[in-house]
Amino acid sequence: MSRYFVKRILQTIPLMLVISILVFLFIHMIPGDPARTMAGLDAEQSEVEAIREEYGLNDPLIVQYVNYMKGLFTGDLGRSLKSDTPVAELIVDRMQNTLKLVFAGILWAPVLGIFIGVISAIKRGKALDHGCMLLAITGLSAPGFWLGLMGIQIFSVQLGWLPSGGLDSWTGYILPSFTMGCGIMAVLARYSRSSMLETLREDYVRTARAKGQKEFLVMFVHAFRNSLIQVITILGLQIGGLLSGSVLTETVFSIPGMGRLLVDSIAFRDYPVIQGLLMLFAFQYVIINLIVDLLYGVINPKIRYD
Repeated sequence: MSRYFVKRILQTIPLMLVISILVFLFIHMIPGDPARTMAGLDAEQSEVEAIREEYGLNDPLIVQYVNYMKGLFTGDLGRSLKSDTPVAELIVDRMQNTLKLVFAGILWAPVLGIFIGVISAIKRGKALDHGCMLLAITGLSAPGFWLGLMGIQIFSVQLGWLPSGGLDSWTGYILPSFTMGCGIMAVLARYSRSSMLETLREDYVRTARAKGQKEFLVMFVHAFRNSLIQVITILGLQIGGLLSGSVLTETVFSIPGMGRLLVDSIAFRDYPVIQGLLMLFAFQYVIINLIVDLLYGVINPKIRYD
């Protein structure tokens, strides 16, 4: 068991190295000159060159990358070109709102999605099954920004029940978490149904029924647990998408989180902040996938011995 865990953890090291290179190259492919943006359109070329020299933008890319990696290992992500504030400080200031928003989505979307999928599989071919799948297809088809705008229009503007933006009270989390979680709920509902139906056709399920076990035990002790392998994979990817998906939600609902910070930084060509946020988003994807792999070994011991 411990060898399996160590092996999976060590595999993340080269992956993160490759991601850091790709993120660094992607940032420097963004059109525009951050030094010119900082200095202003009317600034002299000498002022622009002074800013480029101060922030190391004239150094070769390999030198800039090595300096950036040194900063990563020491916790120094550089300073914002826009505000001259440490990038780590900016991210920490915004992280709280984003994590609260993500947590609000995680509270209901995965649970409700898996529940809908399992009930749909148990009631296969019946009206409840068709209704659940219609709900899932609708959730998959509706764009997130459209759901957010429609929610604001109906529940904030017309009915006045919920705030249209901000996280000043618990009601402020309802519309943003719905916007973020609706797609996850729909995806998990479809995959849970598919996985559950596949598991119900297995021999051990028929054997459990032949032994006279109650249908409840057959469904939730034998079938449900073994159907979780595929569902956990999708769940991990979807939860990872919540954090990076906050870009859209925070923009629609004017929430000062990491997603909104990323949008503002891209508009200003603030390389250090963009790099820091993209690395953080990539890192959380890797960590979540690592947790999913480790859960495989817990749920199905056969996997960790392969």
